[in-house]
Amino acid sequence: MFKHIMFSAALAGTMAALLLSLLQIFWVTPLILQAETYEAAAEAVFHEPTAGHAHDEAAWQPEDGWQRTLSTTGSNVVMAVGFALMLTGLYALRKPTGIWQGLAWGLAGYAVFFAAPAIGLPPDLPGTTAAALMPRQYWWLGTALATAGGLGLIFLQSRWPLRMTGLLLLLIPHLLGAPQPETAESLAPALLQNQFRWASALSNAVFWMVLGVLSALIFNRLQDKSE
Repeated sequence: MFKHIMFSAALAGTMAALLLSLLQIFWVTPLILQAETYEAAAEAVFHEPTAGHAHDEAAWQPEDGWQRTLSTTGSNVVMAVGFALMLTGLYALRKPTGIWQGLAWGLAGYAVFFAAPAIGLPPDLPGTTAAALMPRQYWWLGTALATAGGLGLIFLQSRWPLRMTGLLLLLIPHLLGAPQPETAESLAPALLQNQFRWASALSNAVFWMVLGVLSALIFNRLQDKSE
């Protein structure tokens, strides 16, 4: 079972990560590069980092081109395999009956790790003001945990009091509200910001759906062969 979990996660995670990387290279990254031109122009005028994004000149960062592509792809693979391990670990406890259940688990992962946190803290382009890092991280983590618990109670429990508790868990982080900057500013145009948010949302949706389907398919194939 352990080998099935690890192999399914490694294979499904790598394949989904490569797809996500392609979507980012051809869709998301060009928007980031375009936004960075506005940030660079503003820094050239004011001779200092703007919009709350301070840069450490001594810190290494990948250059545009193959370095940035390899860095992004490598990060995506590590992230995707980690997420896939979570899914295949759940499959070991509750085996999916088909790819549709894998798709459902993938959509649940998308809701937990992207969609729900993005309601309060949407992905932003470089040059956008943001609240302090630690409050944002705490709110993101709390939202992910509340969403995971809420969805589990709603869809994995049959008793209505528990389902209503799950619904309340889904709402609590958004009723409390995410940390916001005192002044919301963005160097990039609003249209570019909206394009980036839609691109991020849709590319992550595709990633999670593919990850859910592939992990369930590979896990079931391995389980069927071992029986």
